[in-house]
Amino acid sequence: MVAVVLASCAAVSAACSSGEPSDELMVSDDPVAATAARSPAATAEPAGTVHALSGKPTAMIVDAGTRLLAVAVDKPPAVLLYKIGDSGELAAPTKVALPGPADTLTLARPGGPLLAAAGSSGELVRITLPGGATEPAPIRGEPVSAAGYGDRTLVAVRDRKAVAVLGGDRIYRMISGGLYSADQVLATGEHAVVFDRLRNALFELDVRAGTVDEGLRAGDGATNAVTDRFGRVLVTDTRGGALLAFSLDPLLMRQRYPVAGAPYALAYDPKRDLAWVTLTATNEVVGFDVAGGQPEEKYRFPTVEQPNNVAVDPISGRVVVASATGKGIQVIAV
Repeated sequence: MVAVVLASCAAVSAACSSGEPSDELMVSDDPVAATAARSPAATAEPAGTVHALSGKPTAMIVDAGTRLLAVAVDKPPAVLLYKIGDSGELAAPTKVALPGPADTLTLARPGGPLLAAAGSSGELVRITLPGGATEPAPIRGEPVSAAGYGDRTLVAVRDRKAVAVLGGDRIYRMISGGLYSADQVLATGEHAVVFDRLRNALFELDVRAGTVDEGLRAGDGATNAVTDRFGRVLVTDTRGGALLAFSLDPLLMRQRYPVAGAPYALAYDPKRDLAWVTLTATNEVVGFDVAGGQPEEKYRFPTVEQPNNVAVDPISGRVVVASATGKGIQVIAV
């Protein structure tokens, strides 16, 4: 299940001569990034409570420090900050305007700032919580993901096939090499990785040296990733129908658990060690206990149509799912 980067075509001569992809990290020599499966019309009543949402959601996260649900929408580009009540109710949101739709929302640390990577506008926007003040940092290229790394911020710049290392709004260095696309950057402790959807692989980053190091193939068509409290990277393999787990010291695939229904969006609850995965082919969200030797299904709920985003409140354990077809935000008590 583990594939390592090979230095030349000579090392994979059988693949080169047979017409198979010459790069063992890739499924095809003409790669297309995996995307969410199209959902059928919802037939089951969504679990929990569904709230109306204006605009198409593009990203979502819950901050445990402020108990705020942040939802990025596209038209007009903004982040909506909802206070989560003790019973799971959502207060009227604070609207924070963005220069362009946020591809991802991440937290530099609990309590903020919130990092909104707006690739189409070429900016990373830091949003202060709970107030919503913004501090843009221009990035040459298409910044699509960010992660806090000590006193720095790592930013995946998709079109430049690189990861920028920021201090404030200053770019200290660009890390590149061997990437076809820099789609998501993740950090845990002293370790950092970049996820390349076109090459369908995870790559270690040596931030101090400024290099892209070892890479491993991530299934047959991976789409999203998160880190857990064990220092692993969890990945949804949408085309291959699996939940993957990678260690980072060393970089190894530790688990590959079959998941039917086109697993896509992913969120992790560190208090309960639950990985929440949406299944867009069946309009469901599933909670897997990932603390053991392999994932164990604990919960399964029907969702709103096209559940392309999921977040979890680690304080209460409530799960939030957003519909990409205008069917609202769903809050599920667990």
